[in-house]
Order: sequence, then structure tokens, then C-alpha cells
Amino acid sequence: MRIVVIGAGNMGGALVRGWCKAGWASSITITARSEETLQRYTAIYPELTATTDNLQAVASSDIVILAVKPWLVDEVVAQIQPVLRSTNALLVSVAAGVRNARINVYAMPNIAAEYGAGMTFIEEPERPQEQMEMLKHLFSIVGEVQVVPHKLMDAGMQISGCGIAYVMRYVRAMMQGGVELGLRPDDAREAVLQTMKGAVALLQESGKHPEQAIDAVTTPGGYTIRGLNAMEESGFTRSVLAGLKANKK
Repeated sequence: MRIVVIGAGNMGGALVRGWCKAGWASSITITARSEETLQRYTAIYPELTATTDNLQAVASSDIVILAVKPWLVDEVVAQIQPVLRSTNALLVSVAAGVRNARINVYAMPNIAAEYGAGMTFIEEPERPQEQMEMLKHLFSIVGEVQVVPHKLMDAGMQISGCGIAYVMRYVRAMMQGGVELGLRPDDAREAVLQTMKGAVALLQESGKHPEQAIDAVTTPGGYTIRGLNAMEESGFTRSVLAGLKANKK
């Protein structure tokens, strides 16, 4: 399988680094506008193919990942379309919220793909099953994958693509609180990240609903319930829901 990633920005770069770390460097071609950008990748992953020529890159591809800025999608698609017509390559866009009749599949990963911990939503397309299985396998290398109907892709973008930033904002707030309570910044960061890791492990391993797990650490009249109530009085859940719905169409 030959994968081409057009665009070496945050999302394209995260995917490429994730696949390279998983041992797929020799199967990947990355394109960018400048040689300097490409050299940063080939210096670390010499087996990776890098070029500034999009047409050359897609000429012998099985999957083409469009990871350019949303406003550049139409321009790039128009550029590579003549070459794609002569191949059977699957054209996949990971540009947030951009759909194009000439794009075969729309996918929404997140930047944790670089560490093999991404979450990717893929829109159900009318494509051969073999191609879809290939695409699902590709994204499963860098995390978890869900294939959903068109109407749920915006939800996937908010929960996954944007959601990782929302989680990081929560982490930052917890760190700030830890420092205010007397912890050193580095110690607060370490404690918050480990606490979050523990919460995720607990929910994944036990299969419990979050409220069930919360009950296990919430003593009547204790510290936890007072903290939870204070957060809700300040609009915690309401703020999260508002953020998720901010781009609802």
C-alpha cells in the first residue's frame, strides 16, 4: 500500500510521524511547499519519500490524504485530479469541515495520531469494501477508528478533532488550580496527567459509566461532592456542551 500525504502541517505531520513510528516510513510519501520542511522529516525518517511535486507523488499511490488548510482543498484537488483519473487511488480529506464532490472519503483524525493514540471518524462512503477496509486499517495503526454516517461527522469532529483541545484546556485549568493550591508547576502537570490517565484506564478497563466511577470516590458530605457541586454551579457541564455545539449547523 502506497500512501501519499499532501500537506506537512500539524495534522498531516502527526499522521506521518505516527505511521513512521509504527514502521510504515517506506510506504509513505509526504509533500510540502518547501524543501526545508521536508528535510525535517527525512532527517528523522530516511526511508520516507518527500517531494514538493504533488503530481509526481500521487502518480503511484493507493491512498492520497489531503491534509492541507481547508481553503486550499479545492486548489489542490484541481491540481492532482488529472493524475488521479489514471489511478484507482482513494482520495481522502482530513481538512476540517470540507467536503468536495471529487473527494472520495472524508475523515476526521486528531493530532494524538502521532503517538498511536488518535481517534479517527470516517464518513461512510459509497466505495468498494476492499478500499474501505484498507483505509480503516491505515488509521487503526495510529489509534481507534469509527465509521459513521454523514450526519454524525460533525459530532465526530467536535468530540475528536476539536475535542482533544477541549481536554487540554481542562488539563491546563487543573494545573493552574494545583499551582494555586501550592504545588510546583511541574509537579502539578505530572499529577494531573497521571490522574487523567488513571481515570481513562479505570473507565476503559471496568466499562463503567462515568457517574458510576464518580460515585466510588464521592463520600457524602466529603471534599469530592463539594468540588463537583462548585464546578456545576460555575457552569462546568453547560460550558462543555456549549463548546461542543458552538459549530452546530
